[in-house]
Amino acid sequence: MSSEPTKDPSPKRGLPCPCGSGQLFEQCCEPILTGQRPAATAEQLMRARFTAHVAHDFKFLHHSYRPTAGTPYVAEEGEPSVQWTRLVVHNHETTGNPNKAFVDFSAYGTEGGVEKVLHEKAEFLRINGAWLYTREARLGPAPYKSAGPKVGRNDPCPCGSGKKYKQCCLLKA
Repeated sequence: MSSEPTKDPSPKRGLPCPCGSGQLFEQCCEPILTGQRPAATAEQLMRARFTAHVAHDFKFLHHSYRPTAGTPYVAEEGEPSVQWTRLVVHNHETTGNPNKAFVDFSAYGTEGGVEKVLHEKAEFLRINGAWLYTREARLGPAPYKSAGPKVGRNDPCPCGSGKKYKQCCLLKA
């Protein structure tokens, strides 16, 4: 038996919510996790799901995931290897459909003493008034978009050679 004290991952009342909202746990994710109120937005559900990962509330995760939401929860054995530490929500984007939204986030955790990050854009659907996590829409950061104008093949080369782009730097690309 280990002499190390076991860490209780459960969020505590009176302390900041693990989701990083800046609110107290009992004002933020606790009412959603306990079923006292549903998540009003996809972002609130995302934050509650992160807090459920921190608290090892796998039943909530099961019921807030669309493919398993209507099925009975059966606990699995074993503890997760990642200890989730913080969440950063980059963007909450709604679509033309009021029942569909995306949340772009980074979830940080440690595994084997090494910090890891999961950056994902997740899709959420509101079904019968309840938001559900449906799928990963993108894993990793958003693609880089150049802020400058695109150089055309027949434009002067931006390197200043005086040649057309297609006869200069395009050949080197």
